[in-house]
Amino acid sequence: MFRWGAKHPKPLSLITNFRFCIIESSHTLITMNIGTATSEENPTHSYLGSRGIWITYVLILLITHFMLLTIPFFSVAVAWTLTNVVHCVITYFMLHVTKGTPWGTPEQGKARTQTQWEQIDFGQQFTPTKKFLTVVPVAIFFLASFYTKYDTTHFCINLIALGFSVIPKLPQLHGVRIFNINKW
Repeated sequence: MFRWGAKHPKPLSLITNFRFCIIESSHTLITMNIGTATSEENPTHSYLGSRGIWITYVLILLITHFMLLTIPFFSVAVAWTLTNVVHCVITYFMLHVTKGTPWGTPEQGKARTQTQWEQIDFGQQFTPTKKFLTVVPVAIFFLASFYTKYDTTHFCINLIALGFSVIPKLPQLHGVRIFNINKW
């Protein structure tokens, strides 16, 4: 039965959602999500590919690096190593540990068992967003290695951090839980 402004039984976000229906023909029913920022039920699929996010990401990274450079007792080598390690640790937890949608309802369906990385671009591999998020840690690793003058200690620390950031992004590890870590 068709009702105007009927409350949806499972709200799509924390905002009160109403689902308005428009009947175009006897067999077609179009719904609009009112009260959400996007028309998607799960914006995790596309927010990292939206306009301005990549530039914002790089700017936040640069600001973090410049803030580390302002600390008087940090050398350039230490600042670059810390930039790399902090970036890799934060992105590891944000993309490969966090599951579900951060702004969704408790009933998230399939998204509740997937990490943020597995949800980006509907799980497709080698999309521009996933390539960007893979290239950035590698570029920071190269910059950190160059500015530390390939010092063995810094190189090993940066390589381990890079491994934590890039290895979980490999297509062979899509949906894989090593030692059942982060299974639930």
